[in-house]
Amino acid sequence: MTGKRGEAAVAGFLAAKGHKIVARNWRSGHLELDIVSLDGSGLHFVEVKTRTSSDIAAPQENVGAVKQRRLAEAAKRFLAGSRGQFWGMEVFFDIAAVLDCDNHLEINYFPNAFIPTH
Repeated sequence: MTGKRGEAAVAGFLAAKGHKIVARNWRSGHLELDIVSLDGSGLHFVEVKTRTSSDIAAPQENVGAVKQRRLAEAAKRFLAGSRGQFWGMEVFFDIAAVLDCDNHLEINYFPNAFIPTH
């Protein structure tokens, strides 16, 4: 439930910043994209990491090289299935770290957090 709450909060946060939410919890096989959004700069693939305590590693630190490769593969599949709708657009991989403590959500957004390498 914590993850869904964090994703909903981030979707609202992005919408308030002018993003159009294109997809949420998009899946293809074992791959998933939490949020896909569109703004004036391009298409954003947003990985949401929600935690209930800051005592463990910061949420954004849990998006390592393996997770980045999986997100890049999911993005490729998403784009391949989009029938050219997003052709020629700049693509960004963002991370939204959500701390959910005592019924208070704190969102830290890291646009263009990583550039996939293959």
